[in-house]
Amino acid sequence: MGNILPGTITILRVSHEAPFGYFLTAGEEEILLHQNDMTRTELSEDEEIEVFLFQDRQGRLAATMELPSITINSFDWAKVEEVKREMGVFVNIGINKGMLLSKDDLPPLEQVWPQVDDEVYCTLEIGKNGRLFIRLAKEGDLQDIAKSADKSLFNKNVTGRIYRTLHAGSFIFTDDGYLGFIHASERKEEPRIGQKVTGRIIDVKEDGTINVSLLPRKHEAMDDDAGKILAYMETRNGAMPYWDKSQPDDIEARFGMSKGAFKRALGKLMKEGKVYQEAGWTYFKKDE
Repeated sequence: MGNILPGTITILRVSHEAPFGYFLTAGEEEILLHQNDMTRTELSEDEEIEVFLFQDRQGRLAATMELPSITINSFDWAKVEEVKREMGVFVNIGINKGMLLSKDDLPPLEQVWPQVDDEVYCTLEIGKNGRLFIRLAKEGDLQDIAKSADKSLFNKNVTGRIYRTLHAGSFIFTDDGYLGFIHASERKEEPRIGQKVTGRIIDVKEDGTINVSLLPRKHEAMDDDAGKILAYMETRNGAMPYWDKSQPDDIEARFGMSKGAFKRALGKLMKEGKVYQEAGWTYFKKDE
């Protein structure tokens, strides 16, 4: 009477009604379709219906009329609905029961685990214990749906989700369908699996994949740095004991930026007529 493996969509026959739903049959085996998993209020005896098979909390085979796009035979994107440190994260595949992505299949560093509402590209697998669990997509799985990037995309902004993370860098699948890599030097912090990030394309490789940077462009960073300098000067009534000849270590300690970045930002502010330098100090320029 069809495939009765958990994690599959199959057609079963309605055997009989129960106080809390219906029993479906596949040969001699009876499988419960709980009323919470029905998309119609009534079913007819001997009617054949399409259902998704999963295991209930007791590990018994159960059915739902909600048909997810994620099965043991298919991948799709799904939202994380709960994080349990001792177990892993639970993923909503579109049925009433969250599916576990085990901590054994997640990085040891918990801060890069997906959080609630992050999305992961995944499938279902049957473990050695016979239970269904979530398996994250590997690069080969994403290659099946990826597009080849064109050289004209160089320096374009791009948004996507992290699908794998390593100390060396993070792997991204963009909203436009491109596979990419973010080297550790091109990110301020390590993003989470499933996190949506925005960056820019810094290289389009021969195989159609891309390299992405999450760092701002120089002129964007300069705006950021200039803002930091002005904010600090505001706290000191418009004067600070730093100028373009200050020591790099002093600049790094006070502003968290390199001397080169400090000089670029200071130069921009002077060019815009916002500040001026005198005897080792920088001052707000007063309106005439």
